[in-house]
Amino acid sequence: MKLIRCGAPGAEFPGVELKDGTRIDVSAFGSDYDERFFENNGISNLRMWLEKHQNECPIISEHVRLAPPVKKPSKLICIGLNYARHAEESGATVPDEPVIFFKATSAIVGPNDDLIIPKNSEKTDWEVELGIVIGKKASYVSKDEAMDHVAGYVLHNDYSEREFQLERAGQWVKGKSCDTFAPLGPYVVTKDEIENPHNLNLWLKLNGEIKQQSNTSDMVFDVPTVISYLSQFMSLIPGDIISTGTPFGVGMGLKPQRYVKPGDEIELGIEGLGTSKQTARAWEERN
Repeated sequence: MKLIRCGAPGAEFPGVELKDGTRIDVSAFGSDYDERFFENNGISNLRMWLEKHQNECPIISEHVRLAPPVKKPSKLICIGLNYARHAEESGATVPDEPVIFFKATSAIVGPNDDLIIPKNSEKTDWEVELGIVIGKKASYVSKDEAMDHVAGYVLHNDYSEREFQLERAGQWVKGKSCDTFAPLGPYVVTKDEIENPHNLNLWLKLNGEIKQQSNTSDMVFDVPTVISYLSQFMSLIPGDIISTGTPFGVGMGLKPQRYVKPGDEIELGIEGLGTSKQTARAWEERN
């Protein structure tokens, strides 16, 4: 099942994208896709509800904005340097254990919302990533148990301002958390639809030119390892999102380096998880 949320900011509502691409409004189900939904077997309950009520659900116009497909997750946790060639292009060694940082959840936007280049930014960069959506609380879980805590997967562009991240006291969070720096979606794809999250092609284009192209099989730390590792340090709450790192091809690693400029179009996708596209705007041009 593909879980979507639609509508203008502040007025989003839950929906489902059907196999033929039709989008339906499931507001009548009575729950948005938040912590309570995932915690209370929302996916199974919604699936059963649709068996009886799908034909009664209003069709959503393709012109309606796609919103972030998870409502207000408690955490957006990221794994750094999780592809060996990206570590190399970053001038870093492959880590012995996962590198963890956070993005502020205020950075989350819809998949096709504009990217706003931050005020005083010179080095805004792109990063296509596989996101894991947690479906059940995870605390001190083993790798063997970890996949039982997955609700599904989501496409994420982990935008990064490299000067803020690396050149100003080396504090990654402030280079990762600017407004609009976490487009999510178009949808959460439930776990049952992704046969192997460790064999998905992922790519990113800048103005139509491929910049990143790889496969999740190249991850240093796989999905169960990441979930188990994180759960040793914090509880993972239903609806939390873990972004699993980016492959090589970021702007910082190019020679010469290339960063996002106003008017650029960034398009990205992961096999089975859809595509998204953002247009870059200067901070002064924001709505």
